[in-house]
Amino acid sequence: MKVFRTLYTASPMKIKHIHVNRADLALTRPYSIAYKTVTSVENCIVEIVADNGLYGLGAANPSKYVVGESLDDTWRELQPPHLDWLLYRDARHLGVLCREVQERFPKNPGVRIALETALHDLFAKHLGVPLAAFLGQKIHSLPTSVTIGIKNVDETLAEADEYLQRGFRVLKVKLGSSLDEDVERLVKLRERFGNKVTVRVDANQAYTVQDLGRFYLKTAGLNLELIEQPLPANAVAEMKSLPDRMKLPIAADESLITPLSAFHLAEPPAACGIFNIKLMKCGGITQALEIASIARQANIDLMWGCNDESIVSITAALHTALACPNTKYLDLDGSLDLAKDVVSGGFVLRDGFMSINGEPGLGVKKSGQS
Repeated sequence: MKVFRTLYTASPMKIKHIHVNRADLALTRPYSIAYKTVTSVENCIVEIVADNGLYGLGAANPSKYVVGESLDDTWRELQPPHLDWLLYRDARHLGVLCREVQERFPKNPGVRIALETALHDLFAKHLGVPLAAFLGQKIHSLPTSVTIGIKNVDETLAEADEYLQRGFRVLKVKLGSSLDEDVERLVKLRERFGNKVTVRVDANQAYTVQDLGRFYLKTAGLNLELIEQPLPANAVAEMKSLPDRMKLPIAADESLITPLSAFHLAEPPAACGIFNIKLMKCGGITQALEIASIARQANIDLMWGCNDESIVSITAALHTALACPNTKYLDLDGSLDLAKDVVSGGFVLRDGFMSINGEPGLGVKKSGQS
C-alpha cells in the first residue's frame, strides 16, 4: 500500500504592518430617517501590509443605535496594542485569523468588519482572484436601490426624477414621519412614474402592528416590492404572528444582527421572508455567510444593505452578496453620496446594476494610485 504525502512548501505571507486611519468622507447632501438625520460620515480605514508587498484594505462605520458601538469605540479598539497579536502571523491562514478576530472583539462588529475585510482582500490578492471568486461567486450582477430620505412630496418626486435620469430603476423610500404622509408620498410616486420604477420602503421600526395593518391596506395597489423593518427590532413575536401575505415582503434589518438572531427569525413560523444582511451589523464576512446559510435553509431571500460607508466596505458586501445563491436584492448605495473617498475602483455601476471589476481582492485602489 502506497502512502502519498503532500509537502507544504509555499512561502508564508507574514503580516508586517497594520495602519489605521480615520477619514471624514462627508456627504453631498444630508438625509433623514425615522430616528435621525445624517449630515456627515466618518470611517475607520485599516490597511494590513504583508512582507511580500501586498496589502489589504478594510473600513468601518458602525451604527451605535443598532449595534451599540460608535466609531470612537471602533477607533479605540483598533489602536496598536490591541492589534499586536496579528503582526508576523501568516496571512494565508485566513480562517484561523478571522476566527480569532471574532473571538477577540465580540462586542465590536465595526472592528471585526474592518479587520476581516482587510484580511480577505489581502488573501484574495495573494491568490490573484477577485474575492467573490474565492467565496464562490454565483451571481454576475444585480440592480441596487438608491435611498430617498424622509422628505415632503415635492422633494421626494424631484429626487426620484434625478435618480431615474442617472439610470437607477429601484428606489428605496424612507418612511416614519406619519403614516398618512408616508402613503401620500408613495401614491404620488406611482402617479408620476408608473411602473418605470421599482419601489421598496423602509420604516426603520417606526410602525406598530396596527400601523402596519393600515399601511398594508392603503398601499395594496401600489406594487411595493418589500418593506424593511416596519416594527421595532425586539418585536419578533409580533412579526411571527402576522399573516403570510404581510410578513413575506418584510425584510428584517435591525432585528437581524447575529447568526443567533437569524436563527430565531427563521425558526418556524418565520418572522419574515427576507433578511437584510449588513456587514457593519454582523461584523464581517464570516458571520454574514453564516446568516446567509441559515436563510437559505429556511427559504428566506437575502437583501444586502449598508450604512454610509467607504467604497472599501461596500465592495466587500457586494463580493459576499454575489457569492450567495439566495441573494435577491441589493441596497448598496452607501458610498454614492460621499463627497470624497479614500479609494477608487471596487464595484462597477452601470444603469443602476452593480458588478465587480474582476481585479484581485476587492479591486480597490488607494487614492492616488493608477
